[in-house]
Amino acid sequence: MSAVIVWFRRDLRLDDNPALQAALRSGLPVVCVYVHAPDEQAPWAPGAASRWWLHHSLAALDADLRARGSGLLIRHGPSLQVLQSLIAQTGASEVVWNRLYEPTLVARDKQVKQQLRAHGIVAESFNAHLLFEPWEIATGAGDPYRVFTPFWRNARARLDVGTPPAAPSTIDSLALADSVPLTTLALLPRIGWDAGFSAHWIPGEAGAAELLQVFIDGALDAYASGRDLPDRTGTSRLSPHLHFGEISPRRIVHALSARGLLAHAEPYVRELGWREFGHHLLYHFPHTTLEPLNPQFAEFPWADDRQGEGGLHAWQQGRTGIPIVDAGMRELWHTGWMHNRVRMIVASLLTKNLRLHWLHGARWFWDTLVDADLAANTQGWQWTAGSGADAAPYFRIFNPVTQGERFDPEGRYVKRHVPELARLPPKAIHQPWTLKPAERTALGLDNSGYPAPIVDLKTSREAALAAYRKMRGR
Repeated sequence: MSAVIVWFRRDLRLDDNPALQAALRSGLPVVCVYVHAPDEQAPWAPGAASRWWLHHSLAALDADLRARGSGLLIRHGPSLQVLQSLIAQTGASEVVWNRLYEPTLVARDKQVKQQLRAHGIVAESFNAHLLFEPWEIATGAGDPYRVFTPFWRNARARLDVGTPPAAPSTIDSLALADSVPLTTLALLPRIGWDAGFSAHWIPGEAGAAELLQVFIDGALDAYASGRDLPDRTGTSRLSPHLHFGEISPRRIVHALSARGLLAHAEPYVRELGWREFGHHLLYHFPHTTLEPLNPQFAEFPWADDRQGEGGLHAWQQGRTGIPIVDAGMRELWHTGWMHNRVRMIVASLLTKNLRLHWLHGARWFWDTLVDADLAANTQGWQWTAGSGADAAPYFRIFNPVTQGERFDPEGRYVKRHVPELARLPPKAIHQPWTLKPAERTALGLDNSGYPAPIVDLKTSREAALAAYRKMRGR
C-alpha cells in the first residue's frame, strides 16, 4: 500500500491548491490531513477569533472533501510526529504541503522536510498563499525592499497568474476512521462572546467565492472612492478568507482579469500588493514581530505600562470618549473585524496619543480579529507606530476628529456602533465634548453613560512629537 499525504494548514480550499494538485498528479491514493499544533506557532499562536474561524473552515473543508469521495483527517500533536505516524499507518511515500512564511513555521517546515527526506520520503512544498514568493522580488542590488511603491512597481510588472486549476471533481482517497473529532480541538469559545460573528461571516471556500462575486458585482465599481468610508460595504472583506487560504490571490486576480476588470480594479489589486509586501517584510525581517524594524525606536520613550493601563482597557472596550475610535473597537469586538481606515485611527490613538507600545495593540488585534495575520498585523502596527517600513518623513499622528469628519461625515458608522450618540447631529458626533451643557441635556448625552475623552488630543499630540524628537536626539 502506498499513498500521498496532503498536509493542510492555512490553505483550506480545493480550488487552486498546488499541493493537492501535485498529490492528484502522483496517481496515488490521497490522504488529506490537518494537524493541530498551535504551540508550534508560539509566541503568536492563533487568537480566539481566529480559532472560531478555523473551526468553521475545517468543517467546511471536510464537507467539500466528502462530497468528492474523500474527507479531512484531523490529528492533534507535534506535526513531525503526527506525519511520521501517518506515514507508518498508510505506507505513504510522499508528503506535500503549501508554504507558510511566519518565522517559527518556516523553521518548523524546514525541519519536517529534512527529517522526512532523510527517511526516504518525498517531501515537497508549494506556493499557494501569495502571488510571489517573498524572495522573488528584490532591489537591483539583490536586497529586500523597505518601501512599498518600488516593491509593488517591480512586482506588478511581473504579475501574470494564468488560469489557476479548479477544484477536482473526485479524489481517490484512503479510508481512515481514526480522525480526532473537530470539537476536541476546543476552538470555539466556552462563553458566547462570538454570537455576532455568524451574522457577518461564512467561513469556508464557498463563502469566499460568494463574497468575491458580491464584491465584483457591487463595491468594486466605486472601490477607489468608497474603500475609506466605514459606514458602507466599500471593500471586499476577503481578508479572513485569504488568511485561511479559502481563496487564493491568484484566483482573485484571474477573476478580475476574466471579467476585463483588471485595469479598473487597479486600486484593489494594489491592496493585494500591500499583503504581498507584508509577507516580504516578515520573511526578510522576522524579528519585527516583537522588535522595531527601525532600531532607533528601541529608544522611544513609551508611556509607563502602569500609568497607561486604564487607557489600554478603555481603548480595548471602546470607552475612550473618542467616538470613531470607540465605534471601531466595538465593531471589532462584535464582528471580529474592523474597517481598515478605522484600524489606522484606533492604532494611532493608542501609540501616539496614549503613547502605549504598539505590541499592546498588536496583541489585542491578534486575539480579536478573524483576519489576524502575522504579516499584516506586524506591518500595520509598526507602520502606525512609525517604526516600520514605508515610514513617512515625519511622525504621522492621525487626528480622530478630522478623520471622522472626513470619512464618516454624517456619523452613520459611529451611531451604528455607539448607540449612546444616536441623537447627536453630524456637527457634534465626532467631538461631543464641545456641546454646551444645555445641548448635552437636550440630546440625552448626560444620561447616556458615554465617557468624556480619556486623553486631550492636542496636548497628547505635542507630547508624542516631543518624545519623537527626544528619541531622534539620542
